[in-house]
Order: sequence, then C-alpha cells, then structure tokens
Amino acid sequence: MGNNLSVPIKGVINKLSLRDIDIKEKRLFIRADFNVPIDENLNITDDRRIRSTLPTINYAVDEGAKVILASHLGRPKGSTDKRYSLGSAAKRLQRLIKKEVLFLPDCIGPKVEDAVSKMAEGDIILLENLRFHEEETKNSEEFSKSRAKLADYYVNDAFGATHRVHASIVGIPKFLPSVAGFLLLKEIEYLKGAVDNPVRPFVSILGGAKVSGKIGVLENIKSKVDKVIVGGGMAYTFLKAMGYVVGDSLVEEDMLDFAHNIMKKLISNGIKFYLPVDCIIAQSCDHGAETKIVPVQEIPEGWRALDIGPASVKLFTVALSNAKTILWNGPMGVFEIDAFSRGTFAIAHAVADAYALTIVGGGDTDLAVNRAGVSESVSFISTGGGAALELLEGKNLPGLVALTDKK
Repeated sequence: MGNNLSVPIKGVINKLSLRDIDIKEKRLFIRADFNVPIDENLNITDDRRIRSTLPTINYAVDEGAKVILASHLGRPKGSTDKRYSLGSAAKRLQRLIKKEVLFLPDCIGPKVEDAVSKMAEGDIILLENLRFHEEETKNSEEFSKSRAKLADYYVNDAFGATHRVHASIVGIPKFLPSVAGFLLLKEIEYLKGAVDNPVRPFVSILGGAKVSGKIGVLENIKSKVDKVIVGGGMAYTFLKAMGYVVGDSLVEEDMLDFAHNIMKKLISNGIKFYLPVDCIIAQSCDHGAETKIVPVQEIPEGWRALDIGPASVKLFTVALSNAKTILWNGPMGVFEIDAFSRGTFAIAHAVADAYALTIVGGGDTDLAVNRAGVSESVSFISTGGGAALELLEGKNLPGLVALTDKK
C-alpha cells in the first residue's frame, strides 16, 4: 500500500549536510556502507545498502565533485581476504549508477594517491575494504590523517557504521570539514524524529531473542509510546516474570526483575502492553520438527515457543489497526525456518497494511520484511542494526557527533 501518512521531522540534527557546502571540483571522501551479504561465489545477494547511497553519489557527481568512496565489508580482522573484497560492490555500483567506477586494490598507499590526483569532475573511485588494515578499527590517527589528505571534504553516509569508533567514522572528521550524506540524514530524521515527535497513536513492536538487547530501547520509549507489542524469544522472559510456566522457551533469568519492573512502569504510564496469547512450539528448532499451537499458559516441559500463534497475530493486528506511527525492531519468531515464519510474516503484512508512518529498525527485521514481500509498502527500512538500536536508545552516535556543527 505504501502508506506514508506522515513525514519524518526535518532538522533533527544541527550538523552540516552535503547541500550546505560547495562541492564543485572538490574531492569528497564519502564513507559509505557497502557491507552487503555475499554468497560463497562472491555474488551480492542484497544490494539495498548500495542503492540507498545512490542519492548522495548522484548528487555529488551532478554537482561536479570528485567522488572517493570507502567502506568496510565483513570482519577480515586487519588482513587482506578475497572473501571480503569490495570488488563485487564496485561492479554492482557501476551497473546501478551507469557510470564507470574505478576500483582500487587498496585504500592506502602511492597508487591510491596517484589515482586520486588524476581525477576529473564527476569521476568515481571505490577504495578496497578499509578493514583490511587493523588501523581502521583501532581508530589510528595516522591512518585517519592519510585518508583525510586524499580529500577536501568528508561525507558520512554510512549510518550502519556510525555507532563505531573507527578511523573512517570518527578519525577522519578531525582533519576535514565533515558533513552528513543524504542517507544518514534520512535515517536520523525517521528514527529519531518518529520517536521524539510521533504522530499518535504511536505503537512500538519489539521482538528478537533477548530482553537484554532491548533494555535501552524500552527505557527510552517508556514515556513516548502509546502501545508496546512484544514478541519473539524475549516475550517469554516477560511471561515468566508474570508467573507463567514457559517450558524450555528462551528465558533470561537475570532479566526477570527488569521485565517485571518495566511492564509495571509502562502500564502505570497508561501504555497498553501486549504479549503473545498463543505460540507455535516444538521440541527442537530444526526443519521438520513436530509443531503444536498452544496457549502460552500450556507450554509443556521439553517444548519451546518458536513463533507467535494465530490468536496472537489477530491480537497484535487489531492493536496496530488505529496506529499512526509504527516502529518495529525484531522478528516474532525463528522466521528463517518455514514452520516458525508465519507470525513474523503476518505482522509484516499488518505493518505494511496499516494507515501509518511505518518504520522498520534494521537488523533481522528488514530481512523478514523483504522475505514477506512487503518492503515496498513500508515507509522506511533502516540500513543499520546496531546503529538503529543505539539511536532508539537515545544514545549519541559517535560518527554523528564527529560531524561539523551548523553555525
């Protein structure tokens, strides 16, 4: 349906953006996030992160800048590893942008400096994986300085890495005027803008395995949302905190007090709090395992809940029906296995069909929305898992802090 009932709040950060500077004939060091999934044959299986950076790259090219792109891919641990080469990303980018992209076999050294010195307006270079050098993740000052010497301006368009204290995220901005790219701005505007200034009713859907991974989000949104829906493995910590017997379902024993207390706070704030009322159970998380649908009060010993059941889907769908802003982070079950995917996919459809601003907060949830076939009907899908979580927790992202302030 593509229901964009509302638009994100503009101007939520006081940082310079790409539009604030004159970039004609200037060299731009654009930190992109091309950390895309690649199969065993080194083929890209999902290029959304590359496509998401195209508005920034196209604008820079159209304005006559010289574009130097840099990214990481995977965790090569400071050594050259062909499995993590950005060569595939260079080919995909060239196909998408319909313009030559010069791919360099390193991100540092005389050959890089020579290639940059020969650039003309509108040229594009993609450097090899920054993490082939351990100085990147160690935030080496010398490594940052050497990258900064390549350019006149630094542009951060790598939201998915903006929570990292790495050389290309916080080091280079110390030595260059530094601005936000269009993807970074869009991410901040949607995620921060929606939470801080939501059109109401505002519903947050939280899933995934563990409560401990969502503590900060729950604390930050407890006075901002109208409804909280909890699914996934984390729901069973809440259910056990309420006194339910949940069989062998995932429970974080050390989170029981937190779960009890945060529920109490939410409800005392007048926030409606929803947990599953039924679930799909099995004795193992394997393909072909025997499954049953049971109420959450009737999970037997030796069985574990691996997805929400049909009654929970109906309950959650009704709870979403009058929402004007929906923020979803975390699947409802082990959706990678068909037998435990229906709950997550049903919620994906309910979110997509809602007449609301709908935001999916990165991580596994974006994969679930894509597999459900509704990604085009969601207002915004974040490209960052960890960065999105930290922003939703109300934390300052180091890479954002590092950018140049507006005067």
